[in-house]
Amino acid sequence: MTNRAEAVVNLSAIKSNVATLKAKAGVDLMAVVKADAYGHGLVPVAKAALDGGATWLGVALLEEAMALRAAGISAPILAWLVPPGSDFQSAVDKDIDLAVSSIKALDEIRLLKGSKRPRIHLEVDTGMTRGGFLSEWSEIDRDHLQGVEIVGIFSHFARADEPGQAQNLEQLNRFKKMVANLDSFGFTDLIRHLSNSAATLVDHSSAFDMVRAGIAMYGLTPDLNHLGTSQSLGLKPAMTLRAKLHLVKAVPAGSPVGYGATEKTKSETTLGVVAMGYADGIPRIAKGAGIFFNGKRAPIIGRVSMDQFVVDLGAETTAQSGDWVTIFSTGTNGEYTADDWGVASGTINYEIVTRIGPRVPRIYEL
Repeated sequence: MTNRAEAVVNLSAIKSNVATLKAKAGVDLMAVVKADAYGHGLVPVAKAALDGGATWLGVALLEEAMALRAAGISAPILAWLVPPGSDFQSAVDKDIDLAVSSIKALDEIRLLKGSKRPRIHLEVDTGMTRGGFLSEWSEIDRDHLQGVEIVGIFSHFARADEPGQAQNLEQLNRFKKMVANLDSFGFTDLIRHLSNSAATLVDHSSAFDMVRAGIAMYGLTPDLNHLGTSQSLGLKPAMTLRAKLHLVKAVPAGSPVGYGATEKTKSETTLGVVAMGYADGIPRIAKGAGIFFNGKRAPIIGRVSMDQFVVDLGAETTAQSGDWVTIFSTGTNGEYTADDWGVASGTINYEIVTRIGPRVPRIYEL
């Protein structure tokens, strides 16, 4: 069976990015592989990240952590979006560390009856006002921390991709105070982790004992406007998305294209129908992106459909039905990038890569 589209993932780029980020941080690195490794493939990416020097793996969901264990991965894993009522016992049995952000979850975990002692990381809210202990933090006492092994304490920056924002320093100082609270209980040998990709790249003061690398591990900039491109940051984009031209045909000037006839051809031209659509993760609202073929860009014309979209290849194109085209890649040869697609869709590169659907097979290059 021949693929109509595929996401080619360069595992060597993953390893290189991890090594670069770890060297920059100067401390341990947790490779964040949640959401199917940002669309790149959970298990292959996790293994590549560990080969690149990552010492921990981070996931959102417990089932992601269980999948890593089922694949034979024995490295330390932290799962941080595991609410009260979850199967905490299975996590403990599989040596999966759990993030805790409420007294309710803490009580459920510490009252487990298994033979292994639960390992937890306390998540604290330092100003993002999303996950983490906030008002309940002052209620925690020594009794709440009995029966478990407190491995770490962590928080998450809201604006690390905007260097110089006052909130970054406020969060850093608040984190230090909350760490000091635990110190007063005698928990002084903990893994402190606060830095995300952006902070790892630009703020060494927040590295503490470990950094958590997500988007940068995949070779993508955390913020195009404030931090620059992947290339300027020394990162190598790992994913190339490509698809086949289902059909190539000449059309006259003034031809309406796609649902709603939102665009018409300005002159006689050649159109290409690309065998991917919003069911595969191509944003329906994309405007200004397209494909790359034979050294040239060809922009989208009309609306993206569920399984296909149309590009204007130009009257002089040599493209033929069945040819492969690049939707996004590293950009080093002039291709569109995930950043370009993010701008064209009013979103960010994170969403572009993570939304590539399961109908698109992942192909791995070493």
